Amino acid sequence: MAGVESRRLVAGIRVCCVLALTVCHLSVVAYAQVTESDPTFHPTVARPAYTRQHPRVVIDQAHHNFHTMDGRYRPFAELLGSDGYEVVPGNVEFDASEFSFVSVLVIANARGGETPSDATKPAFSASECDAVERWVRAGGALLLIADHTPFGAAAHDLALRFGVDMGRGYVFDPQHADGNPTFLVFSADNGLLGKHAVLRGHSESEQVHRIVAFTGQSLSIPSGASALMRLAPSAFEVDSYAAGTAILSSFGDRPDAKTAGDLHFRSDAGRAQGVALVFGRGRIVIVGEAALFSAQFLRAQKAGEPDLRFGMNAPGNDDKQFVLNTLHWLSGNLP
Repeated sequence: MAGVESRRLVAGIRVCCVLALTVCHLSVVAYAQVTESDPTFHPTVARPAYTRQHPRVVIDQAHHNFHTMDGRYRPFAELLGSDGYEVVPGNVEFDASEFSFVSVLVIANARGGETPSDATKPAFSASECDAVERWVRAGGALLLIADHTPFGAAAHDLALRFGVDMGRGYVFDPQHADGNPTFLVFSADNGLLGKHAVLRGHSESEQVHRIVAFTGQSLSIPSGASALMRLAPSAFEVDSYAAGTAILSSFGDRPDAKTAGDLHFRSDAGRAQGVALVFGRGRIVIVGEAALFSAQFLRAQKAGEPDLRFGMNAPGNDDKQFVLNTLHWLSGNLP
């Protein structure tokens, strides 16, 4: 009888876990579908990095990008403008001639097309990848951001040009998360922040102590690269959010390939969600999560409930400073 009751208790716990994670899943699905740029968030920089010269930052929006400077990346563009950059949209396919006056190229969540079946197709042609690779090698600077599926698959070919393999799934790590098991925390306290100028800044006041990422994929760390946001041995990646919730509900927060392999479980030990590298004479930062560079929100569905915030507007993180430091390093303002 005790065994029966024990099994019933375990089954009940699993049901509760499924229900709780389903709520999180619905939040993430809604977030991906209907979040918008937070209209109340207008970031400024008290002491702009650039007051005389104004490096040009081009935000790509010619590849079915889910994030554009007049949409979900409006706060990102505003922040850079306040810091002294000239921020402009990139509305044409990549070509060597298009990079003549570009200091930093930003690509965020490009897709192969608008429909679900097209979204995972390569977003960039081989000739475009060639052009970007040559430009960076000659001294260009690239910020490549690709979220969970379908965005990792769409950007994978370009990332491989720089030695970075994209996981192309959803990363879960309830042991290092902020509530939702895909809202990952990288902090000085948990040891998941790397050591790099992007994290140190110019001074103690610019140091990054805590980054929160809001559902993304993993990245490999190529030889010579620096991991900015290390994934813990407890992090794992799956093809779908539903598979991740099933794994956690069945195996708890410490699954492994032997117990969860049939759900396409992949350990992310030794991988990262943000890397920085020097490539030829150029610089690259690749990040596997897009919301931390923005300030998005999801309106509460019931009266009295708070709006959900994702990015620089979410309390308790240094995402804004991380964004500034990243652009400072890419534009040569940080050594």
